[in-house]
Amino acid sequence: MIGTARSINQAGATRTCPHCRATILESAMVCPGCKHHLRFDKDARAGAVAATKMAWQIEGTLDAERLDSATEYSILVVVRNERNEEVARQVISVGALQGAERRTFSLSIETSDPKPAVLPARRR
Repeated sequence: MIGTARSINQAGATRTCPHCRATILESAMVCPGCKHHLRFDKDARAGAVAATKMAWQIEGTLDAERLDSATEYSILVVVRNERNEEVARQVISVGALQGAERRTFSLSIETSDPKPAVLPARRR
């Protein structure tokens, strides 16, 4: 028996991107990580993409500290709530710079109004 489509109304609900396996918002039409399209419902076909706003962005450059040896780095992102409690912590990347090498890092936070997602019907 085939069920009916179910609507997701909980703001902040997450799912896994089927392309890159990142945890993303359930309401996302496009994965922010791999940029693959995830939903092709009537709203997506009509061009109604959730409006996002760049709430915060920072960019910086890291140069090797010495020309004669390597400099190692770790990129760590920590999210805290209003009580300064750690909500999430993740090492994003690690690496090393040799001699005159440099890396540029960008971090941005996009916000949007939650739009209920309609998931495919469940088979019973």
